[in-house]
Amino acid sequence: MLGVIDLPTYLAGLVLIVLLPGPNSLYVLSVAARKGIRTGYTAAAGVWCGDTVLMTLSAAGVASLLQANAVLFGIVKYAGAGYLTWLAVGMLRAAWGMWRTRYERAEESEAAAAPAAEERPYRRALVISLFNPKAILFFVAFFVQFVDPGYAYPALSFVVLGAFAQLASFLYLTALIFSGTKLAAAFRRRKRLSAGATTAAGALFLGFAVKLTLASA
Repeated sequence: MLGVIDLPTYLAGLVLIVLLPGPNSLYVLSVAARKGIRTGYTAAAGVWCGDTVLMTLSAAGVASLLQANAVLFGIVKYAGAGYLTWLAVGMLRAAWGMWRTRYERAEESEAAAAPAAEERPYRRALVISLFNPKAILFFVAFFVQFVDPGYAYPALSFVVLGAFAQLASFLYLTALIFSGTKLAAAFRRRKRLSAGATTAAGALFLGFAVKLTLASA
């Protein structure tokens, strides 16, 4: 079909890969839990745009360039790790503030959280997606296995594969967004739960940063 071979195997592998937790999905879940469905989809849009850029770069052969150039790969890798670390520190600072004010009234807590409105979830999610060189390499390593080398229009094959990937991502992130809004009510009632969840998210982002730092081309 349009130069795509063994589509069922691709779809099965895609589902497994999409379901693996990563910084993108964790950030979308976090935003939805804190700010609701609309803002959750704003963050998800950043993920989808970032993934689209990565798929385009992969189809254009940029991933092969990263794989062959250790210096370029290192620059992208450490820039991505640094950004994830910066996000993690921000989450941990916010969690510390929640722990310190966990006995205050809800009104005071909401006032203290007001500056978070400047978070710009779309931009953050987009940057998290783009500064992920392993994702670029993954798209090439995974996609090319299902593209017929003899097909006259390989770009069309990449479009088909990418469309399925984005559909799977949309369904998965939508599930996370609605799950996050259910968590939000519990977070508002229980400050300790909210602080604990934010601490865990910050720790996971630090873990993602370390993992990215140790990644190799």
